[in-house]
Amino acid sequence: MTEYEAVIGLETHIQLNTLTKIFCSCKADSWEDEPNSNICPVCTGQPGVLPVLNRSVVEKAALLAAAMHAELQPISFFDRKNYFYPDLPKGYQISQYDCPLARGGYLDVPMPEGYTRRVKISKLHIEEDAGKTKNENGHRLIDFNRCGVPLVEMVTGPNLRTADEAAQYLIRLRQLLRWLGVSDADMEKGHLRCDANVSIRPVGADYLNPKTEIKNVNSIVAVRDGIQAEIERQIREVEAGRRIEAWTLEWDEEAGVLRKMRSKETEADYRYFREPDLLPVRLDEAWREKILAELPELPLDRRERFVREYDLPEYDADILTGERSLSDYFEAAVAAYGKDPKRVSNWLMNDVLRMINEKGITAGELRLTPVYLAEIIQLVDAGTINSSTGKSLLEKVENSGRSPREIVEAEGLAQVSDQDAIRQIALEVLQENPEQVKTYKGGKVTLIGWFVGQVMKKSRGKADPQLARTLLEQLLAEM
Repeated sequence: MTEYEAVIGLETHIQLNTLTKIFCSCKADSWEDEPNSNICPVCTGQPGVLPVLNRSVVEKAALLAAAMHAELQPISFFDRKNYFYPDLPKGYQISQYDCPLARGGYLDVPMPEGYTRRVKISKLHIEEDAGKTKNENGHRLIDFNRCGVPLVEMVTGPNLRTADEAAQYLIRLRQLLRWLGVSDADMEKGHLRCDANVSIRPVGADYLNPKTEIKNVNSIVAVRDGIQAEIERQIREVEAGRRIEAWTLEWDEEAGVLRKMRSKETEADYRYFREPDLLPVRLDEAWREKILAELPELPLDRRERFVREYDLPEYDADILTGERSLSDYFEAAVAAYGKDPKRVSNWLMNDVLRMINEKGITAGELRLTPVYLAEIIQLVDAGTINSSTGKSLLEKVENSGRSPREIVEAEGLAQVSDQDAIRQIALEVLQENPEQVKTYKGGKVTLIGWFVGQVMKKSRGKADPQLARTLLEQLLAEM
């Protein structure tokens, strides 16, 4: 029986998070605006208007291209991509064709199974977005707000082999976009859109078969599910002796099925020609160096460094480099703590991340600064407070903005380590709970944890839990 492999390429449209659109001064991000409220004669293609290129678009696109290891071009041109669609008021889209801003590039994508897939970039250019249409009560409605929003279109080579690999590529691309600060990359809001080209071939073959294109996917899960469904469909078609036609398909997420939309266009259908109203983009050496000076250490590079430099497990390093501000926060906390980085990692991953997720903020927005986190860990290490008090301090510091030491002193939270005081509390707990003492003496020694909890409750969390356990065991042995 023939074994098949998938050949997958992804086309992504990335909305750059500039303040204004690519060729006019209208606000770029109009997700929540009323339809057709954020438009002007330029972005709606009125006669006699001229586009003016937004410099920030070029800078953000060039930064992304550099991070993707692409070769920035000293001169690039805009072109008109001609097609008719109701949400394209000019009848053409200003894009780039044969002389784009950057060429080549790749993204190495680590897979959960332990291998890395290098995904090559066959096309990377800047362009304007079109509007959007929707069907409502039997009418087709058009919203031009998105016309002229700046995009980077990035097309991969046919390098991905499974639906899961495609999903991992998008996860890492989204991480990179947010890391660089060039896009919010929110698929639900259309900041990152993806079309998938899918074909199959026998395992070991090196040729390409006709491909289909999947559109209308607005989440990474939908991309993965749509690709998997198409792979399975194509295998069924081939095994039934039928040919794969080059169709454009629509993914219906609710029904979990693919539907044919139309035959797939080719580049010749778009009749590209140079945009006569825009000058070439000249990325001279000074401008290029200014842009590249903003290029940070990339997330996968930082992940490797965290494993090497801080001796972290790969799991910790992956979580801590999932978002740039969290990564920066960790390094600042390690520097302030001055000891075992793994201890800082444990506090961050077990407690601080929960707080970040609950509040819906980034690590950089916390009032619990890296210095304050290090101070809490140091207080626990010194025995000034116990671990339970330390965890409660996280919220107290975040809510008040005061330093941990100040709160400990003001609220009297210092740990009680006096043996006589804790012994007295432990004795009271045992005297008040004769049935539990009897059960413990009868062999249920796991009750010691319950007794420790009662001591902590009576001491309002101030008792040294290890000392309390030791003293309880001594008293119970004497009874």
